[in-house]
Amino acid sequence: MTGATTSPGRLIVGRETRPKLPPYLKLRHDAGRGRWVLLAPERVLTPDQTAVAVLQLCDGTRTVEEISAKLAEEYSAPVDVITADVLDLLQGLADKGYVKA
Repeated sequence: MTGATTSPGRLIVGRETRPKLPPYLKLRHDAGRGRWVLLAPERVLTPDQTAVAVLQLCDGTRTVEEISAKLAEEYSAPVDVITADVLDLLQGLADKGYVKA
């Protein structure tokens, strides 16, 4: 299962979801300002370092579980805590249309 929906167009992010950025969004590093930006039509978002770490792994091939495991290893943190945070972050982004599966 790549993601469940409860209403047309609403993605419910779960552990087996394979999140990715839709084609109209680009995660880019703004070297002039020294920060990452998420470029969307007619807007620019500035995700924090945690969101950037997660979004860089959202390639449509890794599951949320795999993303969480990689981050838990990288940051020496409990995987269950990381998974809960990743699910929360991705669900919020999915609800705004910034993440697809």
